[in-house]
Amino acid sequence: MSASGVLRLACVLPLPAPYRAAEFLAFHRRDPQGVSERIDGDTLHKALLWRGRPARLEIRLCTGRAEVALEVDADAVAGVAGHVPDTAGLTDGLTDGLTADVAALSALARRMLGLDQHVETFERRYRGHPQLGPLIAARPGLRVPQAVTPFEALTWAVTGQQISVAVAVALRRRLILAAGVPHSSGLVCPPDAAGIAALSDADLRAAGFSTAKTATLRVLAREVAGGTLPLAHWPCALPVDELRARLLAIRGVGPWTVHYTLLRGLGWLDGSLHGDVAVRGALQALLDVPERIDEKRARTWLEPFSPWRALVAAHLWASRTAVAY
Repeated sequence: MSASGVLRLACVLPLPAPYRAAEFLAFHRRDPQGVSERIDGDTLHKALLWRGRPARLEIRLCTGRAEVALEVDADAVAGVAGHVPDTAGLTDGLTDGLTADVAALSALARRMLGLDQHVETFERRYRGHPQLGPLIAARPGLRVPQAVTPFEALTWAVTGQQISVAVAVALRRRLILAAGVPHSSGLVCPPDAAGIAALSDADLRAAGFSTAKTATLRVLAREVAGGTLPLAHWPCALPVDELRARLLAIRGVGPWTVHYTLLRGLGWLDGSLHGDVAVRGALQALLDVPERIDEKRARTWLEPFSPWRALVAAHLWASRTAVAY
C-alpha cells in the first residue's frame, strides 16, 4: 500500500510463441472513446472492480511475456452499500494477503489472454482439414480474448443482440457511464451485477436499452447478485449444461447469447455459434457457395468440430473482418 492509498500489484506471465497480440488488443479497442479501456501501443489499460474497489489493470505485451500490473484505489468504496461484488470473481473470500492477490491477478490475466485455452491440440487435429486447415495456417495460435468477468461478457451479449457492433459499443458505453464506478485514472469500471440491479427501468431506458433488453438485464443482474446464477464461481458451482439451461430459462436469453457468454466470459470453446450472422457469412465465403448459409446448415457444419465449435467460429470471424466481436 502506498501513502496515496493505492494498492499496487504486479506479475509477469510467459507467452507462447506465437502469441497473437493483435487480436487481444483489437478486442479491447472496440470503443473509440475509451471510456473503460484504452490501448497505448502494445499495452491495455482496463478499468475494473477489484474486490469491490475501482482499479486499473495494465497488460503490456512483450516478446515472450506479458507484464501485468494493477492499481487499486484502496480507499475508495465502490458499488452499492452492503453488497458483496461479484467482480472479485477469481478466488473465494476476501484478500488473505499480498500473495493471494498476486495469484488472483495472475489468474485474471491468464484467463483474459486466453492462455488456458489448449489451442495447440485443436490445431494439431485440424491443420489438415480441407476448409479449416487454411484458416489455422493463416492465424496459428489464435485464442479467444476474455472479458474481465463472466457477468461483463453476459451484459455485452445481451447488449449486442440483433444490432451492429458499432451500435452495441455505444450502448455499452452509456451503460458504463450510467452505472459504472470511476477510477482515479479517469477510466470508468463497468458495473457489476449489483450495480446494474440498482438501476431502475427508467435508468436503463434512458441509456438506450429497449424494454425487452431492460427486463432481461435486470433479471440477470438480480440473479447473479443474489447468487442464484453463480457465474463467478463456474465451473465449480454448476456443470455447463445446467448453467446453459438456467440462462436459457430467462426470457430474452437465447442460444447465441448463452454461447457467446460461455465463450467470452468462461472460455468454453464448444458453444455452437451457428446463429451468428458474421459466422454464417464467413462460412458462406469459406465454402464458396452463392446461397446464404442458414442456421441449420451452419449448425450441421460446425457439429463435427465439437468440442472446439466456438474456436472454429473465432477463426471464421477472423477470416472476414478486423472487428473484434
